[in-house]
Amino acid sequence: MKVLYEDNHLLVIEKPANVPMQEDSSKDEDLLTMAKAYIKEKYNKPGAVYLGLVHRLDRPVGGVCVFARTSKAASRLSKQIQDHTFHKEYLAVVEDSDLEDRGHFEDRLLKDHRNNTVKVDPQGKTAILDYEVLRRKDGLALVKVDLKTGRSHQIRVQFASRNHPLWGDQRYNKKAIAGQQIALWSHKIEFRHPTTDEVMSFTSVTDRYPFDI
Repeated sequence: MKVLYEDNHLLVIEKPANVPMQEDSSKDEDLLTMAKAYIKEKYNKPGAVYLGLVHRLDRPVGGVCVFARTSKAASRLSKQIQDHTFHKEYLAVVEDSDLEDRGHFEDRLLKDHRNNTVKVDPQGKTAILDYEVLRRKDGLALVKVDLKTGRSHQIRVQFASRNHPLWGDQRYNKKAIAGQQIALWSHKIEFRHPTTDEVMSFTSVTDRYPFDI
């Protein structure tokens, strides 16, 4: 866990890949528990530590994310997410079969909670993203994704549904080999500070294969 920024209202962290955001059925160490332990030790906090989980990254995905250190900050950040003023940018490596240089995807996504999968379905919730191809190599494309909504597995499903699944995606890419790490990274977040209204921007880069194509 790498801390990128902290103040009395925010804790910005670079999430390691394959760490759950919060405790799940696996009981593996999760980022929320790790972050609370960090705050408790650093500031010698008595009792329980409050941290608000305002957005999520899929377990296999790494990169930048933010926690709220007060309930007021959590409420105001959540409002920005609802209003689509909280900017989220990802890097992904996708299968490149005639992928256009730029694109706009808009679908309705429906989640099956029984098996934790998502599919394009007219009964689902609206999911929107824009993307731009940065580089291409050996049948793969590195894309920058501007996520307009934050649906579960959104980037993975929207690209897979158009025959451009993410490299290493064990759930939605039939070509993925067991043990491959999904090529999806939370690259940048930008939002207004919950108390000062200052624009805050944080980036996280990765040179892990296969991002450096």
